[in-house]
Amino acid sequence: MKKWLMMLGLMLWSSLLYAEPLKVTATFSILGDIVRQIGGERVVVGEIIHADTDAHVYRLTPQDIQTLRQSQLIIANGLGFESAEFNRAIQAAKVPFAVATKNMKAMSLGSHEHAHAHGHHHHHHTYDPHIWQDPVLMQTYVRNVADALIDADPQGKNYYEQRLNHYSGSLKELHQYAQNRFSVIPEKQRKVLTSHQAFSYLGARYRIQFFAPQGIAEESEPSAKDVANIIRITKKENVRAILMENIKNPKLLQQITRETQVKVSGKLYSDALSPQNADTYIKMMRHNIDTLADAMQ
Repeated sequence: MKKWLMMLGLMLWSSLLYAEPLKVTATFSILGDIVRQIGGERVVVGEIIHADTDAHVYRLTPQDIQTLRQSQLIIANGLGFESAEFNRAIQAAKVPFAVATKNMKAMSLGSHEHAHAHGHHHHHHTYDPHIWQDPVLMQTYVRNVADALIDADPQGKNYYEQRLNHYSGSLKELHQYAQNRFSVIPEKQRKVLTSHQAFSYLGARYRIQFFAPQGIAEESEPSAKDVANIIRITKKENVRAILMENIKNPKLLQQITRETQVKVSGKLYSDALSPQNADTYIKMMRHNIDTLADAMQ
């Protein structure tokens, strides 16, 4: 009897050990949501750069370094989105590590520099990292996340695959929704001014021209010349929509609206989720699609 109880205890103990969720750290809030959607109950997800926070100027804290070290898996966006300091900290953590944009064809920065009001560029990127702005490309991104989870937790393979299939369906619906909303807007009206160059993938997918006074990862404020240039472009291109971003200082766009008489018609979520109406990736994208479609009408 005693022996049987001991065995039962051991079995319970091992099943508890098995049921322990995988500790995953995502580098920023949008990726954190994707990991939760695919990982479900088998993961516990932490994020380094939280909602409503600008990843381009974020500085790691000692607490962040601790979080990275205590993870069982770290997932980053890649393509230069994370700072050099961030990448060094990930390497130093000596934890299994995956990149969500692995093997994805990214836009090189040269391909959309013309949409910029900058004569000079200070970013250290070769590629545009904002791949999540295109729901079609996100099919590969979420597949990469699922593969990383399966590598770290092979027993959960069927579970992750099932959730991936379901989420892929949601992404297809999102793409269809965007096509429906934008197709009724004449192409010559699809011109938008935002705070920084974060929407090129969305623009390429749905044929929308985005203009911005700030580059991809611009830490310095645009010069007076840059601002004058963007005001000139806004007038010349007959841009009808100026939209704020949740992570950027609105001062610059307010100046542009005064000079161009084009009013600000809403707020977009670019590099971070937000508790208001964008607490998941799908909700964030639907909000952006609706805001853009309404502003360009």
